[in-house]
This record gives sequence, structure tokens and C-alpha cells, in this order.
Amino acid sequence: MNKVSLVMATLGRVREIEVFLQSLAAQSYQAYELIIVDQNPDNRLIPVIRLAEELEIPLIHLRQEQPNLCMARNTGLNQAQGEIVAFPDDDCWYETDVLEKVLVRFNAPDAPEGIIIRWIEPDPNPCAPRILTNKLWRRFQEVQASSISLFFNRQLLIEMQGFDANFGLHSWYGAGEETDLMFRIMSKGSRIAYLPSAIVHHPTPKMVKLPFDKSYTQTRNRSRGTGALYAKHGLSIWVIIRGLFSPWFHGLLNMFNPTVAGAELGKAIGRLQGYCRWLIQKNILKS
Repeated sequence: MNKVSLVMATLGRVREIEVFLQSLAAQSYQAYELIIVDQNPDNRLIPVIRLAEELEIPLIHLRQEQPNLCMARNTGLNQAQGEIVAFPDDDCWYETDVLEKVLVRFNAPDAPEGIIIRWIEPDPNPCAPRILTNKLWRRFQEVQASSISLFFNRQLLIEMQGFDANFGLHSWYGAGEETDLMFRIMSKGSRIAYLPSAIVHHPTPKMVKLPFDKSYTQTRNRSRGTGALYAKHGLSIWVIIRGLFSPWFHGLLNMFNPTVAGAELGKAIGRLQGYCRWLIQKNILKS
């Protein structure tokens, strides 16, 4: 029987994790372990640990002092015992048959090395199940692959050395860690399947009116990761031009909406910053 290791990095949340635990307890497939990498400076997860005991959920509780999403996930990966590893966020939850459907697909005759399930809130009308292509992935034209939707063979993740800690929350390149991992996996020719019948839930960000400067700063910090991906993975000049210049166009169309205009400018500047900084760092390391 295949075992699934679920690695959850967390900071600041309690109630949301309890919702996830309830969804685990209700799974039709029960051969799993939950590894929580606790980045909190306090003991707020004590109620979570107690609830896991009550629900008889196998839980490994690890601590990490320095908040860094990718480092935390890699810490959990190094402790994982399951043949399959996933990375649920601390505010998502699974439908009751997710693990069962994932394991059935992994054990099919045409078994993939990884599976992307469906994050239903932004993807209510999915395309058909299929194998992903590297060509479309390098154009950002494949299915959405948020970290909450990824399941991989553990040996593949070990071969990839997990997540690149340069990317993601609490790093200068403030996002893009799962996309970077997928780039590396797809470039080696791994078979990754899209399985839309397995569904994960996660609240989508609500559109909140922000002043121009705050909208700009938040989006810029995350967009640096996208720019770094352009440079790290040597994407085509057309993909880079589209990514760097399309936000200017959308920003002009929304120039009288401070929230949208700030976000679009943040995308443009952040992507350019990430692209240039990655190239500069790469050349410095070469010299």
C-alpha cells in the first residue's frame, strides 16, 4: 500500500489547520502522515496537535526558527516516509476522495511521476485529464500548478533537491517556487498528469481596494520570482517580452483604478527586477 506524506509549512494559523485535519480524517484513503513544519515563535499549535491525536492522524511536528516557506517544505520532505509527497497550505482542505483518486492514478498502467489536482475555486471548468507538455509549460500555457495541487514521487523530489529556497514567501524573489520546481521536473522529461476529478479547496484572494503604493509593493515583491524564472530557465524572448510589457498595457487600461494600476506596475517592475538580478547574480557566480 502506498503511503502519502503531506508536508505543511505554517505560520500564524490555527483554525484553518483544524479544518484541514477534519478533511484528512474524512479521507477514504487513510495511509498517510502529516508533517507540520511550525515556524511560529510560540506554542499556538498545541490545539492542533491535540486535535490530530483525537482524530488519530499520524502527525510529525517539526520546528523552524527562521520563516522561509521553501526551507520549511524541504525540512518536511527530508523527514517524509511516504512514496508520494504533497505540500498542502495551512489554509486549504481536501475533498474526501482526493488521496484515493491520486493513488489510483499513480498506480495506473501509465503511471506518472507527478500529479496536479484541481484547485476548484479559480478553476471551476477544467480541461480534460491529460499528460502535461514541457513546450506549453515553458510558455505559461499549461494548467495551473499551485503548490496545494502538486503530488510527486518522493524519489523525484529528492533527485530535484526539493524547492529552491531563493523563491517563495519570506525571500526576495517572493513567489514562483512551485513553478520553478515544475520547470526543473518538466525539463528532465518527467510524466506529469493533470487529474481534475481530485479537488482541493483554498480561498482565493478577495479583491480589496488598496492605495496605489501598497498594491504596487505587494505585487512587485511577488513578481520578482516570475522575472527570476525567465532568467533561470532561459525562456524564449517572446515569453519574456510578453511578461515584461503586458502589465504596462493593462495598467494603462486601468489607470484610474489605483489598486489595479498599482498591481500592474508592480508586476512590470518586479518581473524586470527579478530578471535582471538573477542574470547579474548568475554572471557574478560564473566570474
